Amino acid sequence: MLVRKSKVKDESMEPIIVVIDDEVQLRRLLRVSLEANGYKVYEAANGQQGLAEVAARHPDLVVLDLGLPDMDGVEVLTRLREWTSIPIIILSVRESEHDKVTALRAGADDYLTKPFSTAEMLARLHVALRHAQPAAEETVFASGPLTVDLALRNVKVNGRPVSLTRTEYSLLRLFVRNAGKVLTHPQIMESVWGPGHRDKTHYLHVYMTHLREKIETTPAKPALLVTEPRVGYRLNVIPPLQVEGDRPQVKGAME
Repeated sequence: MLVRKSKVKDESMEPIIVVIDDEVQLRRLLRVSLEANGYKVYEAANGQQGLAEVAARHPDLVVLDLGLPDMDGVEVLTRLREWTSIPIIILSVRESEHDKVTALRAGADDYLTKPFSTAEMLARLHVALRHAQPAAEETVFASGPLTVDLALRNVKVNGRPVSLTRTEYSLLRLFVRNAGKVLTHPQIMESVWGPGHRDKTHYLHVYMTHLREKIETTPAKPALLVTEPRVGYRLNVIPPLQVEGDRPQVKGAME
């Protein structure tokens, strides 16, 4: 998580969630689960109702189904992104790479396929809301054993400095600025290597391997930089460790 200066939100105010889905039973399940965890929920059974609810309620987050009766969910997503940057989590039975990439490119912050775990849904929703909190000044990102000082360009694992190449640091910084979000392969390639490299994902696989070797406790089973199969990668936001571990310092030169 990022340690930052920001206005403190009134804790008595329940975060507002708008659920746009045509399945009555699913909306009921989400309402019960979310309200039990301190959220205020409004529902919409189709795209037009959803757009109206978001405009009227000014929610903190939207849960959006792609298979709506009056319009495709991606169209709803596109129209919302014309005027709002609030977090939007896709919840859909569509599980193909094409559908996931299309939604993420259109502006979705996350994508969950049905059926889903309520616990995972709540966790991803929490991360999306935390990431969306306004920040006047970002200072230090912390997740598990990893800390990244964006101002000083310092990276530490278990409190010990880690040296990264320029490309590795650019890659990690991109994930830090989008912590908790799924970043697609083309998004990462364009951001780090430029528009002409969108399809050269073999570069990305090599650098992800190197980066994991430097910041993961168990690189073969990454807990921080996790893979979203056939789509991209995500930097997990997990509670920082309180006890310094014995992971050795990783040495490397800035390229």
